[in-house]
Amino acid sequence: MVNLKNRGLLRGLSLMTGSLVALLSGCGPKEVAVAPPPPPPVVVIPPRPMPPLGASPNMVVPALAVDGSRRTVNTGVSNAQMVWNLRSAYNVAALNCVGPQYEPILAGYKDFLKKHLKSLTAANKALDKEFKTRYGAKSVRERESYQTQVYNFFALPPVVPALCNAAMGLSVDLQAVPAGQLDGFAVTGLAKAEAPFKEFFNSYDQYRADLAAWESRYGAGATAGAPATTTPVAVAPGLSQQASSR
Repeated sequence: MVNLKNRGLLRGLSLMTGSLVALLSGCGPKEVAVAPPPPPPVVVIPPRPMPPLGASPNMVVPALAVDGSRRTVNTGVSNAQMVWNLRSAYNVAALNCVGPQYEPILAGYKDFLKKHLKSLTAANKALDKEFKTRYGAKSVRERESYQTQVYNFFALPPVVPALCNAAMGLSVDLQAVPAGQLDGFAVTGLAKAEAPFKEFFNSYDQYRADLAAWESRYGAGATAGAPATTTPVAVAPGLSQQASSR
């Protein structure tokens, strides 16, 4: 028989063993809660760059020369050609700038033709001589071809509204030019008529640079909120405009 003394000892040992087991159990590795992975970042793709003033995405603009100047149909021409090209720009504005706000353009153009008739006639004769000297029997065809380019230039649809605004200023300037002094004003006047077009060409070059950067980063098939692809877009050159003759 187990006496009382031994029974108490066994009970104590049992309690100690239970405590030790509990203590050792508490020292074991604990489970650590693992946070779920964060959701993938949302890539917001900006809109694809668009041509300025609603222009065609595949048009060709006059190139920049090494010195940074823009080579256009008005570059490097004689003074007589400047006079005639100024007349052409004014003519395009008179035909295309319609509406009450542009009435001074048509009225000014009619006055321009009357006041500077002698200067315009002299410039026309000088150009016939220049083209005859340069092209011989082909002079008429060459002049007509060049003049079509001039009208195409000033009739470029996206820029016509800006040409209208420029022509409003030209109408005022030309009123102050006395008869017989149109040659001296031609350089300044033609530059004013051409300024909106050069500004547009600069904007178009910037659009093409922005588009190339967008294509490189997001891909040709990407749209806002959609996965990007890496297929480049081929931009085909080409410009077709209707023009008046000389």
